[in-house]
Amino acid sequence: MSEQRRLRALQAALAAEHAAVYGYGVVGGRIGERRRADARSAYDAHRARRDTLVREVRDLGGTPAAAAAAYALPFPVPDPAAAVRLAAELEDRVAGVYSDLVRASAGELRRGAAEALREAAVRAVRWRGESVAFPGLAERAADAGPTATPTA
Repeated sequence: MSEQRRLRALQAALAAEHAAVYGYGVVGGRIGERRRADARSAYDAHRARRDTLVREVRDLGGTPAAAAAAYALPFPVPDPAAAVRLAAELEDRVAGVYSDLVRASAGELRRGAAEALREAAVRAVRWRGESVAFPGLAERAADAGPTATPTA
C-alpha cells in the first residue's frame, strides 16, 4: 500500500471533517434545546478528529487540505427536524470516507480510521434512531461523489 494512497485517503477524511465541523455549526444553530448537547459533543468530536488528521497528513509529508469558507448543504435546514436529518447525513458521509481510509491504511492508522468509522456510525444511529447494516459502505455506493461541496 503506497504512501500516496494513504495520503489521499487522509486528505479525503480531513476534507470530510472540515465539512462536518461546518455542518455541525449549522446544526447547532437550528437544533432544539433537547438535542443541543448531542450536537455540541459531535462538533467537538469532529474538531478533534480534524486536528488529528492534520497532524497525520503532516507526518506523511503532506500539506493538510484547508477548510473551505463555506459548504453547500445537501438540503435546506430551517428547523430542528431538518437539523437532526443534517446531523445524520453528516455522520453517514464521514463514515463513508473513513471506510475508504480503513481500506487504504494499515496498523495504527487503520485502527484509528476504524474507530472513527464506528464513532460516526454510532452518532448516525443516535440522530436517525435506526442503523444500517454496513455503516460507511452503503453510503459510498449511494454517493460516490465528494463528501461536501465548498461554496467559496
